Amino acid sequence: MMQRIKAFFAKREQRRTSTKDMKAKRDTLDELFHDIYSDRKRIYKVNFVRGIFFGLGSVIGGTVIVALIVWTLSLFVNVPVLGELFETTQNSIEETTDNTGQ
Repeated sequence: MMQRIKAFFAKREQRRTSTKDMKAKRDTLDELFHDIYSDRKRIYKVNFVRGIFFGLGSVIGGTVIVALIVWTLSLFVNVPVLGELFETTQNSIEETTDNTGQ
């Protein structure tokens, strides 16, 4: 019983210490950020451009992934048991992409 109590308080102290460490690390990062990036307008511009390119990359990447899935499914259309399932899935994906493109 005494060991459980000691273990409980040891874990509690460890959590308290890790919380203090995390706060100290967060404060240090915050201080470094403000030292390096003192010009707020520049930060906003950089983040805006970064967001535009992130969105563009996501759209292009998603398009490539969907195209690869459709192409891969088209290879398995002639498989006797699974062919119908793959053909249905392929047609569904193609219809969805055609409808969103209009």
